[in-house]
Amino acid sequence: MQQSWQLYMLQTAAGMIYTGITTDVNRRLQQHQLGRGARSLRGKGPLTLVFHCAAGDRAAASRLEYQVKQLSRTQKLLLVAQQPSCLNSWFNRND
Repeated sequence: MQQSWQLYMLQTAAGMIYTGITTDVNRRLQQHQLGRGARSLRGKGPLTLVFHCAAGDRAAASRLEYQVKQLSRTQKLLLVAQQPSCLNSWFNRND
């Protein structure tokens, strides 16, 4: 059985945007909140889930994560503000 992967974006108390992929967004957010997630988020205060969407299989999710991480902060904030349901079409429209 193939797992459905999701891309998610978190915002720290200081406003930093973190992007990751997972098969369970709620579980992963809980791990980050407890300090058991990415090292870069430890001690950064309360984390807020600002965006998440379906990302396909693991390979597709990894490619999407890479694309999002290449965006500027302004572009990431635009992505969060627009909340697109499909990132592939969002990237095609904003190229």
